[in-house]
Amino acid sequence: MNTSKTELDITRLIKAPPEKVWTAWSEPKHFARWWIPAPIECQVVKLDLHPGGGFETLMREPGKDWQPHVDGCVLDVVAGERIVFTTALREGWHPVDSWLTLTAIITLKPEDGGTRYSARVLHKTPEDSQKHDDMGFHEGWGTAIDQLAAFVGAQKDN
Repeated sequence: MNTSKTELDITRLIKAPPEKVWTAWSEPKHFARWWIPAPIECQVVKLDLHPGGGFETLMREPGKDWQPHVDGCVLDVVAGERIVFTTALREGWHPVDSWLTLTAIITLKPEDGGTRYSARVLHKTPEDSQKHDDMGFHEGWGTAIDQLAAFVGAQKDN
């Protein structure tokens, strides 16, 4: 649902505790398993979850070469609760020109024995927001969140 002309939002209730969802977000080997809608594969280049840290992923369609996906900078992290990243900057606060400039605010909140996963995505312009929406924001991000839910649901408690 659009909350303004430059924002896109999506939320899901995941039937797993925030600790498991956080682990799936914070460990590259887990993150790569759900971040991009299948059958596209994800390779995590950087997932440095601290302010100024790099957030870089590649994607590959079956039988094709790896392509850039996200090359951003982490802005804020509260372990187990929130991750904020942007594509307007690269690791170390270096400004970049991005084909789609956005800032994503991911929050994890305990709810009904699970986790309320919310993504609020801010865009530079209403046109960028519309472009992202037209590209299938809700379907793509929704599929990734569903994959996250399936991934954490399949994980054994250790």
